[in-house]
Amino acid sequence: MSTFLDRRVFLEHGLRLSLATAAAGTLPLAQAQSLGESPSASKNREGMQTEPQVNQFLASQHKAGQAFSNYGMPSIHENRVIRLIGSNRMVAGNGVSWTPLESLEGIVTPTGLHFERHHNGVPEVDPARFAFTLHGRVAKPLRFDLAGLLRYPMQSRMLFLECGGNSNAGWHEEPMQKPVGSFHGLVSCSEWTGVPLNYLLDEAGIDRKATWAIAEGLDAAATEVSIPVSKLRDDALLALYQNGERLRAENGYPLRLILPGWEGVRQIKWLHRLEFTDQPVMSRNETGEYTQLLPSGKAEQFDFVMGPKSLITSPSYGQTLGSPGIFEVRGLAWSGHGSVAKVEVSADGGKSWSTAHIDGPVMPKCFARFRAAWKWEGKPAVLQSRVKDDQGNVQPTRANLIAQRGRNGYFHYNAIVSWAVDSDGTVRHVYA
Repeated sequence: MSTFLDRRVFLEHGLRLSLATAAAGTLPLAQAQSLGESPSASKNREGMQTEPQVNQFLASQHKAGQAFSNYGMPSIHENRVIRLIGSNRMVAGNGVSWTPLESLEGIVTPTGLHFERHHNGVPEVDPARFAFTLHGRVAKPLRFDLAGLLRYPMQSRMLFLECGGNSNAGWHEEPMQKPVGSFHGLVSCSEWTGVPLNYLLDEAGIDRKATWAIAEGLDAAATEVSIPVSKLRDDALLALYQNGERLRAENGYPLRLILPGWEGVRQIKWLHRLEFTDQPVMSRNETGEYTQLLPSGKAEQFDFVMGPKSLITSPSYGQTLGSPGIFEVRGLAWSGHGSVAKVEVSADGGKSWSTAHIDGPVMPKCFARFRAAWKWEGKPAVLQSRVKDDQGNVQPTRANLIAQRGRNGYFHYNAIVSWAVDSDGTVRHVYA
């Protein structure tokens, strides 16, 4: 049996534990052990550092530290928190790297851990030679160098960005047994800063019959996609900065198109032109790829918005609970339709649900971090989460998603994810 507790009870329990261990002169390591971590400090039989060991550690720290560096790097003790890479053996620049969601906290993805999807490698773009062009069915074609773009007023927005193929292994017959990030990690969340595109659309004077724009990148694949002009006018951003610094090469330097809430393939990296037209270009990435064959035999095309989705990142596959007790169930939720309104969690495979706490502030089309206090009594359980956004959209069960979209697809998988906790505390991915 397992029970979700009021968050205040969880916090009070943690406070009592901290006071008890402080009175005993020990440091609590049980929580780290229970989730499968490996603290390097010496421990006694109860998993605690003794007072002499603590004093020895403190004394060893009283020496001169490292010198300054021009650019800060993570601690060497955190070098296991990395992106895993899946690439084409014949073309190393064609593939993906996954964000290790299970190893992160909060809602901001460090820039160096942002997921990647490249079709033919990362180009080196000389900013001195770069130009961005708006042309086609416009009254006044425009051409900008970087200095010209940087003179325009900018806005900053916290937004998630998700590949349309994220979580696609969920369509498989058997549940994949991999850590969260290696399965669902083609999604990240950053602060993007740049020029709202509608400023430039007004200046160019878009023809009324121009309902589409063709966006093209400077990569070797010359990636191009079609985007409705209505979306560009609504909330599109010409991003020049990510998380406070200029874009990195792998994330589109020097200019990237950001379309809040839409699938990643539309958000062209290394953007160098927008051509306005009265019809879509029908490129490979909107015909042969990023379409969905439905049970009716028809293919669903131009499915832009990423649906409501949530994931429990802890406990999850690869982690072990250890002994029974109170644990924090935590994870991420988001929706391309708007803001996260509610997240519910279940420990019995969806038979009953409890409302999770959501860390604030909650922003539109952005990650939301949720938490719930869970009392595990050492018996089998199935953990799930589901999200509802402020537009009324609810994350579907896997059965409902397959009934609606069939099994011939590959993209936009957003079904409820289930983690089975066995009586020995091990966690595995299951379909429930």
